[in-house]
Amino acid sequence: MANVKITETALRDAHQSLIATRMTIEEMLPILPSMDKVGYYSIECWGGATFDACLRFLDEDPWERLRILKKNLPNTKLQMLFRGQNMLGYRHYADDVLEYFVKKCVYNGIDIIRIFDALNDIRNMKTSINATKKEGAHFQACISYTLSPAHSIQKFVEFAKQLENEGADSICIKDMAGLLKPYATYELVGSLKKSVKIPIQIHSHYTSGLASMSVLKGIEAGADMIDTAISPLSMGTSHMATESLVAALKESEYDTGIDPLKLNEVKDYFQTLREKYLESGLLDTKVMGVDANTLLYQVPGGMLSNLVSQLKQAGKSDKFEEVLNEIPKVREDSGYPPLVTPTSQIVGTQAVFNVISGERYKTVTKEFKGLIRGEYGKTPEKIDPQFRKKIIGDEKPIDCRPADLISPELDKLMAEAAKWAQQDEDVLSYAMFGAVAEKFFEKRLDRQIGIDNVHADRINKVLPI
Repeated sequence: MANVKITETALRDAHQSLIATRMTIEEMLPILPSMDKVGYYSIECWGGATFDACLRFLDEDPWERLRILKKNLPNTKLQMLFRGQNMLGYRHYADDVLEYFVKKCVYNGIDIIRIFDALNDIRNMKTSINATKKEGAHFQACISYTLSPAHSIQKFVEFAKQLENEGADSICIKDMAGLLKPYATYELVGSLKKSVKIPIQIHSHYTSGLASMSVLKGIEAGADMIDTAISPLSMGTSHMATESLVAALKESEYDTGIDPLKLNEVKDYFQTLREKYLESGLLDTKVMGVDANTLLYQVPGGMLSNLVSQLKQAGKSDKFEEVLNEIPKVREDSGYPPLVTPTSQIVGTQAVFNVISGERYKTVTKEFKGLIRGEYGKTPEKIDPQFRKKIIGDEKPIDCRPADLISPELDKLMAEAAKWAQQDEDVLSYAMFGAVAEKFFEKRLDRQIGIDNVHADRINKVLPI
């Protein structure tokens, strides 16, 4: 057994899970040289919600962030999370946009692209797969893990085999809700190792309290890489602690080879940041504990808080248990989609409407109609034709790859973004986040004008006209 490799998530998923992706590049910079010396397999630092948060909340150019990370982490592979045909946005994009996006991700410093689809519909992954392979990056394919009558170890293994045949360099078991249990993990990893020849990585959130046990059983079954988070940003809705796993495997056949003293330097830095986040209220203690209801209802922690908020706004907080009981029914009706962005929000919101209206599907959201129609891809289980007709009426179901219905749009987007664009990548920021990107571009221009004016004032004082 080779040494187990570690992917550190502190710069992406850990702070996305705990502080809504609000860590700035200025906060990351001082510790990057130390992180680069640890010997991580990779550092997950981009993708997911980081792109949106940079533009929307942090007034940062996400592309510049990536370039800074690459410069300051020269010895470590940089990894990103990629939502298949959604890229990093919330809709499907045309193939030409997606191909250009992958090209720019790799050009600016990404080494490993972790690609997933919320429905495990491989059709929604193929363009990003081909683009990643073309650009020479490592294609890590995701299995979005969930539990339902439509899912089984055999089906996950069959999907993994498909992904390997498509050119996957490694497979990630993406357990976004913390549903992996120790012995199920052992069986799943063992089955995957027998069926595919490529490395297996485990990504399991700590929400249910099971992640460290499941990860250890996965390692015993042959898992090659594990996602962890440095301890000040670990546990709760994040991942198991990096230092704990390194210590647990020390002097065993799975020893990571990582020096705990190097990790301690990283831990001390993030401990100071953690205290800052606690004082500001950015880090809420609610996301730091275990939520066992995750196992009961298979609902991710973030989805639970959204449901509470929706019910409060409707003055129906007393209906919380009813909504939790309704979610599995809505999920069954809609073909048992895994509950991850965006399907978790779609199913959860529809369950709320079903309960507060007093009649199931009296009010149907646009997104739920889209899910039933096939706009997001093929659901794990076929949807009952009568139910589909009830939801979408006479609209024609989509049975093809949804992106086949999207015309090329890169040239059009380039023309629209031309008045703001200062770099090639700006069109991609605009493509995904439209008005949010425009606002960022305007602020960036205002800053540059301000700097130019300051320089002009200084010159005029030295050389009066």
